Amino acid sequence: MAAEALVRASSQTRTLARLKRNRITWFALGVIAVLLFTGLFGPALLVDSQANAISRQILEPPSATAWLGTDELGRSVLTQMVYGVRTSLVVGLLAAVSASLLGITIGAVSGFVGGRVDALLMRVTEMFQVMPTFILASIVVAFAGTGLLKIIFIIAALAWPQVARVMRGEVLKTKQMEFADAVRCLGHSEFRILCTEIVPNAIAPVITVGTLVIGQAILLESSLAFFGLTSPDVASWGRLLTSGQRYFYHAWWLSVFPGIAILMTVLAFNLFGDALNAALNPRSEDK
Repeated sequence: MAAEALVRASSQTRTLARLKRNRITWFALGVIAVLLFTGLFGPALLVDSQANAISRQILEPPSATAWLGTDELGRSVLTQMVYGVRTSLVVGLLAAVSASLLGITIGAVSGFVGGRVDALLMRVTEMFQVMPTFILASIVVAFAGTGLLKIIFIIAALAWPQVARVMRGEVLKTKQMEFADAVRCLGHSEFRILCTEIVPNAIAPVITVGTLVIGQAILLESSLAFFGLTSPDVASWGRLLTSGQRYFYHAWWLSVFPGIAILMTVLAFNLFGDALNAALNPRSEDK
């Protein structure tokens, strides 16, 4: 056990070293840190914290008084974007966590039990994977409603299959290792072996997939908001894009700034996921 702990510590040290040497990691973490800071403290730092405050300054371009301009109702684009950060992060993080937990559970059971259970769960997983995500999400939202929690639940329900497939593959490899047989010889139950030995040793690649799900969830929420399929009471970058498309040639800032925010957010989480995958890959060579 002591030798196993030393091996794990050494592996973690090498992983952190690869992450630190990757410049993409620092860029992605920098963007994510700015987003988190803005979501947590941005509204308190704004002079005008009323995201829906209507004024007479209609469609004003970016200036010293309105840094990102105003919309067709005279509302501050900057204020709405700051509140939109919270919406995107809440949707992305909660949807990713929910999808990961569901995918880990299904994938672990499928890979560990095998047989008919594995075949059944994988057929269900494949059924979800071949469905067009945005179209299915639009249909479900149209019937279930546009509440934020419903959006999170729908996105998580559509994102878990990729987590489940990765988890299943890792469990299939991990359960055949010698340490699993050694623990089984000690008389531990199969459920305990799965929860305390198999899953912890197979979960590293799943973390990477969960990170990528965050970007996918943010993009899907923005797409639903763009088509008016989310609650109008919730500030969202997608809704800013919707209002901006009607005034694109006269008020470009309504579309450009939310579009850049969505692009940078999704890019940051995807780049961090790729960097994490490279760091966790045992076959990656130190450069």
